[in-house]
Order: sequence, then C-alpha cells, then structure tokens
Amino acid sequence: MTAQTTSTDTPVLRQQILGSRRFSNYWWASIVSVGATGFALASVSSYTSVNLLPFADPTQLVFIPQGIAMGFYGAAGILLALYLWLTIAWDLGGGYNEFNKETGEITIFRWGFPGKSRRIELKSKITDVQAVKVTLREGINPRRSLYLRIKGMRDIPLTRVGQPMALSELENQAAELARFLSVPLEGL
Repeated sequence: MTAQTTSTDTPVLRQQILGSRRFSNYWWASIVSVGATGFALASVSSYTSVNLLPFADPTQLVFIPQGIAMGFYGAAGILLALYLWLTIAWDLGGGYNEFNKETGEITIFRWGFPGKSRRIELKSKITDVQAVKVTLREGINPRRSLYLRIKGMRDIPLTRVGQPMALSELENQAAELARFLSVPLEGL
C-alpha cells in the first residue's frame, strides 16, 4: 500500500492496495500449473503407452490404478491452477483508498469476483470518521491491520489481505492517516 498526496492545492491522500497480483500468487499458480500438467501427461502416457514426458517414462505405469490416480491429481491441479490464474487476472482485492478533503469524501474501492458485486465501493464523509484503529495479533497466524471507524458502520479494513505488513510501516501509515484526517489513533 503506497500513500501519496496528489496535489498541494487539493489535499487528497490516495493509497493503492495490492490485490491478488502478488509475486507469491504468480509463483504458486505457475508451480501448480507445471505440476498438474505433469500429472495429466503421466496419466495420458500411461493410458496410450506413448511417452509424453521428456524426463520420465510413465508408460511403465499400470493405468488402473496408477494412471487413474495421476489423472485425478492432474485434473484437480489444473482446476486449482485455473482458479489461481483467474484470481490474478481479476485482481481480486486490488483497489485503492482515497481521502479527499476538498470534497469531504472517503472512497474505499476493491475489485471482487465477476458478477453484480464486481465493483465494491464504499463512500462516506470525512466528518463521519471517528478514529483510525490498528489491530495487532502475533503468533502462528499474525494479523496487522488498519481499520477506519465510521459512525453508523462497522470498522472498514484499509490494508491488504495476505502477508502482514511490517510493524513500522503499519505504524507510519496509521499515524499519517490519523494526522491527515485529524482523528484519534486507537490500538497503539
């Protein structure tokens, strides 16, 4: 998430949110695609007795049960890889947070799954903001999140989903946002 003020005349703070187009998602989608293709080709090679893999000889496998199992793992892997590539293509969770003092509006925008709710956009008035809240939880599944507390609404998450942010980065962004909006900072 990067914060920037777009102009000195119009005080606007815009934070880009990285969605599913992260390096780790590209990495896992590629690994799953290669592995699933290997399993599927091993299954087909076992059935047709024609070697389709340059690094192994799956023609020696008995189709039932080994070839069938390889085909099942290949099909499951291909479906998982397809899902991963689609989430990357749709950039799920990507978007921005925009705080515009000139218009007095806050816009929280995220991309969702295709359909009626593809565009997730929340708008609110800056005057309705009560606080900027920081949530920290350490342990096996750590959580470091930044929330916006708005009157009449539940807390709105402002940080990306996935890998937790560095503590210093979270503190800096929370302090900058609280200062920009002139609201208290909670949770630190």
